[in-house]
Amino acid sequence: MRLLSSRVLPEPLSQPLAFARRRSLKALVASALLGPALAWQLPAHAQFKVEISGVGATQIPVAMGKFRDENRSPQPIAAIVRADLERSGLFKMLDASADRLDEASRPALPEWRSKGVDALVAGSVSPLADGRFDVRYRLWDTLKAKDQGGRSLVVPAGDLRLAAHRIADDIYEQLTGEKGVFATRIAYVNKAGKQYTLLVADADGENAQPALSSRQPIISPSWSPDGRQLAYVSFEHGKATVIGQDVLTGQRRILANFKGSNSAPAWSPDGRQLAVTLSQDGLSQLYLISTEGGIVRRLTQSNSIDTEATFAPDGQSVYFVSDRGGSPQIYRVPTSGGSAQRVTFSGGYNVSPAISPDGKWLAYIGQVSGAFRVHLMNLASGEVRVLTDTRDDERPSFAPNSRLIIYATRSQGRDVLMTTSLDGRIKATLTTSAADVREPVWGPGVVSRP
Repeated sequence: MRLLSSRVLPEPLSQPLAFARRRSLKALVASALLGPALAWQLPAHAQFKVEISGVGATQIPVAMGKFRDENRSPQPIAAIVRADLERSGLFKMLDASADRLDEASRPALPEWRSKGVDALVAGSVSPLADGRFDVRYRLWDTLKAKDQGGRSLVVPAGDLRLAAHRIADDIYEQLTGEKGVFATRIAYVNKAGKQYTLLVADADGENAQPALSSRQPIISPSWSPDGRQLAYVSFEHGKATVIGQDVLTGQRRILANFKGSNSAPAWSPDGRQLAVTLSQDGLSQLYLISTEGGIVRRLTQSNSIDTEATFAPDGQSVYFVSDRGGSPQIYRVPTSGGSAQRVTFSGGYNVSPAISPDGKWLAYIGQVSGAFRVHLMNLASGEVRVLTDTRDDERPSFAPNSRLIIYATRSQGRDVLMTTSLDGRIKATLTTSAADVREPVWGPGVVSRP
């Protein structure tokens, strides 16, 4: 059971989980605490396989084969690059392995163009004497019959996947004019037995590394704008407390431990403040707190439950969920203070807001004929479309380039992570053979990595 991934946690909680099924915000608040204690079975270091479905309206045909000598590498570089580009939904990948090209080749570009190929990629992987690898690639534009240049990355074996993601980012930017997101990271939570683990993984779900393991629930992870920290809710202090953790060093500090529950952290764009849900005055309300400690301002003044805050990219407003109108809906309030304005009007149940980094889109979970699906709103026009056809979606989060959304859902009786393009045409399932995962959040484009 799940839905409000903000996990507001008022006490006491006595109603059974079945009764707390997504019928009101208060019921959801209760299920937030009960849900993590129930059932995820995931090995802490599970590896993901990407399954891609759907066809984009327009896809760029790109030919690429295996990189020369990549069989001497512990990572399948070309396959990683291919999967990254396919997952974006913008490219149709064609196999050029039979041509045995590398970055030093001089391919006959008109011939490739006649085969319906718009771009050609080739490369090599060379092990060096010091144990590192020299990964090289080159991109050709067959439409312009032009060599677009390439790149050489010298990396240790442990960074070969990162090198492949960076190559995919380069290709994506060359062919679309926009930044790629394949070298970024995601965070999510799993539970195996009685052990909860906060994991940080590559954007394709692979290379998962534990940031924290605990016998107490870990919920609501949120990335800092610089990608160096995660804020999350921990129960190790006997109640819901917001913790901040440096991703590289593991150093932790308490960010919110006020009277009552402290939950649903969301970083401000400048990284100086967090929006959190506190119940110190009885009802769960939104507050701004300083990342250096202390309450800055109470944002909402209602007799309802206000939770699941997320900042607009300009930092001037916060979107959140409230049942002040009788059912959970999404509202917006200025960070300087003032009245909240309702944002969602379609449907009687809308929660888990996420704003795209470019400020154009609002993703959220809405109820459709008893199913809970990812919705996308154009903030300029108010137009809404349903992106998914699953029934149990939760916690949408945008990629740093605003072109993809990651979310948790159920597939074949299991919790899985999926990504979708903004038109809903291309979906990728990040799945394991025997694992349930949830609460994904996509890290920022500014990445700090080991």
